[in-house]
Amino acid sequence: MKRIDLVFFDAGGGHRAAANALRQVIEAEHRPWEIRTINLQELLDPLDIFRKITRVRLQDLYNLMLRKGWTLGSPQLTRMMHGVIRIYHRPTVRLLEKFWRDERPDLVVSVVPNFNRAMGESLWRALPGVPLTTVLTDLADYPPHFWIERQPQYFICGTERAVEQARAMGHDASHIFRTSGMILAPRFYEPAEMDRGAERQKLSLDPSLPTGLVLFGGHGSRVMLDIARRLDASGLKLQLIFICGRNESLATELRKMPRRIPMFVEGFTTEVPTYMRLSDFFIGKPGPGSISEALAMKLPVLVERNRWTLPQERYNADWIVEKQVGLVLRSFRFIVQAVAELLQPENYRRFHAKAASIENRAVFEIPQVLEKILAEKR
Repeated sequence: MKRIDLVFFDAGGGHRAAANALRQVIEAEHRPWEIRTINLQELLDPLDIFRKITRVRLQDLYNLMLRKGWTLGSPQLTRMMHGVIRIYHRPTVRLLEKFWRDERPDLVVSVVPNFNRAMGESLWRALPGVPLTTVLTDLADYPPHFWIERQPQYFICGTERAVEQARAMGHDASHIFRTSGMILAPRFYEPAEMDRGAERQKLSLDPSLPTGLVLFGGHGSRVMLDIARRLDASGLKLQLIFICGRNESLATELRKMPRRIPMFVEGFTTEVPTYMRLSDFFIGKPGPGSISEALAMKLPVLVERNRWTLPQERYNADWIVEKQVGLVLRSFRFIVQAVAELLQPENYRRFHAKAASIENRAVFEIPQVLEKILAEKR
């Protein structure tokens, strides 16, 4: 039985979700593989790479930045982070080399950025011939040294832009695999028969009103309060579902907010697919996971792109415009105008049709790619 290590971390939550989704599909297919999910942050904790400088773990620092909205200087923060990673590159390689030598995987699959150089170098030293495969969980790379490195390995890319970036770095076409999108949890593909009107009523929502889902990742964002207030005062006929994640204080403020329009507020939930099925459009940040989930549920998207947008997510907004699946705002200060434009019947039909035309089966395609890579190794 072949052993495959799926390497993730908890910065933002999307990396763990991708690893878990891939593991679920592989196990459901009963492939002759032993799958282990490895939290890279826990593996590197003995080095205390970022704690020695910031006193905070890297993933905790990143999640705090998202929760507080401290993203204006994220390009500079990324460069600082890469500098720290370079300083600790050799001890990181030594630590990972020992881990691979002790655990002896047949294939390492990374769904994390920034550390692929160290993973590749340590794997070659410990187990020559064992391949490293990086699955980009962003729609495109944010060079340098984010996802794609100049080293012998495989890449699994969800967009043509990412494929072109890998080729431009000198990687052979035989080492680059194109999938139809980002990894999504299998639940987004399950058939679900429901009476939308009845289910909306259970949430004290109007069965007939256009319904927007407002979601800003697993830690929420205070911009959701501003969106709620602006749309509530707009005079538009609509209603909103807010998913606040682990941000309980945000959920409490939204629930207490005086409102004219119907609103339902949820905290952390595993029922995002259900709430998306009850919705007609999506409002959020241009994260690759959220966008892909919304489009899997045929929801046109409204996102923001400006200096506060994480640099690795800026291309996502360009991709939305290119695919004509929604609107990109300079600021959520213009959310009322954007929603009004989206909900014009002709516009909505066009955006909805474009969203519905995107078929993303990446989570089912990737196991087949991994099988090919293992076969080449043999």
